[in-house]
Amino acid sequence: MTKKVIEDGIVAGNVTDKYGTTNLAYRKLTDRFLETAADLVNQTGATDLHEAGCGEGHLARTLAKPGRNIRASDFSKQIIDQAEAYSGSEPEEGIEFLVRSIYDLTEEDSAQLMVCCEVMEHLEEPEAALEVLASLARPYVLVSVPREPIWRILNVCRGKYLGRLGNTPGHLNHWSSGSFIRFLERHLEVIDVRKPFPWTMVLCKSRTGTS
Repeated sequence: MTKKVIEDGIVAGNVTDKYGTTNLAYRKLTDRFLETAADLVNQTGATDLHEAGCGEGHLARTLAKPGRNIRASDFSKQIIDQAEAYSGSEPEEGIEFLVRSIYDLTEEDSAQLMVCCEVMEHLEEPEAALEVLASLARPYVLVSVPREPIWRILNVCRGKYLGRLGNTPGHLNHWSSGSFIRFLERHLEVIDVRKPFPWTMVLCKSRTGTS
């Protein structure tokens, strides 16, 4: 379990250290999540990425490779400080960490591929955030959320957050795969859907962004 970070009254980063866990089953699920994200990013051919809500920077580091420029932003300065000083990892060439709320991203933050994984479930205004992503994508957006109600059922099965009916602290929104796809289709064209258990991961294309 990581130390929970709360900034401006909001739970920031990961409540559970799912990337550094020694639990083999948990680690296998997380590795599959990262592999799926990397595969979808490779599918786009994008070399300019912006990850909104990057947390401690694990996904950004997974996606980093020569010839690929990544900007990774999060509203929490505490979390960005952790990302920049992440123990056990040397700073990756091509990653720039920024303190910035997803709601405050502007045209200068646009990218060939906007990445927003494990963020939407935390947001008080997810549709406003989706509108921002759609407006900045040139033209791709990669998003993921926990797949409900599976996520909460798994938490209950492992004896976590029982008083919250398995709801992870900070999760304000809950989508099944179908309801999440319908949510995304309000502003984006869905082009690929993956379900690395227990998440829903979707590659989309902006209807207005240019390639």
